[in-house]
Amino acid sequence: MTAPSPEVRGVDVNAARDAQDAQDARDAEDVRQERLGLTFDAFHDHHRRLWMRYAHTQVGGRPAAETVVDTACARLKSDWKYVLAQESVSRYAWSLLKEEVHRWLDERGLRPLLVGTAAFHAAIGKLLLHETRDETRDEFAVLEGELGLYGAIAGLPERQYDVIVLRFVLGNDEEHVAEYLGIELATVRSHVRHARRRLARELNVETDPTETEE
Repeated sequence: MTAPSPEVRGVDVNAARDAQDAQDARDAEDVRQERLGLTFDAFHDHHRRLWMRYAHTQVGGRPAAETVVDTACARLKSDWKYVLAQESVSRYAWSLLKEEVHRWLDERGLRPLLVGTAAFHAAIGKLLLHETRDETRDEFAVLEGELGLYGAIAGLPERQYDVIVLRFVLGNDEEHVAEYLGIELATVRSHVRHARRRLARELNVETDPTETEE
């Protein structure tokens, strides 16, 4: 039997090396994708419960909230490598969740359904009575149940609105609000302070200049 020529043996060796390199590249990609999946799963597990609670306050029911959150999570997972490259993963993900909330509401011609919930009314006292003078707190207690107050809250700048809902309606502490929104703690406190003063101004209720943040 004739032995292969050196040229043939060289081709076989190169082909085997190329095949191994290709397999190594596929294995490395599989490992990378698995790691990306693990980081997404960790992010998902940490954020889903809060996202569900927030979406529920906006769309008014658990099935609708699940639809919104599931869609947002699917979008995140499909672009997770891109998401990880963002300056703040939490801030980017929150913006995407808000897009899905707005999309769901717009498709049905609805507005956020926070008004009328027990959580909304329970939160107003803590949010607003902290900021007002003693003699005007009874007035706020009356305004609490009126649509005018909700309209003022709904008219807040978007980031102030998010902070107010997360902080006072859903009961998260300032540190967790900062984490979920991907912003600084000082920024959360600033949003709360400006939201309180804006609401008091729009409702024509005098604030106490000596009042400080909690």
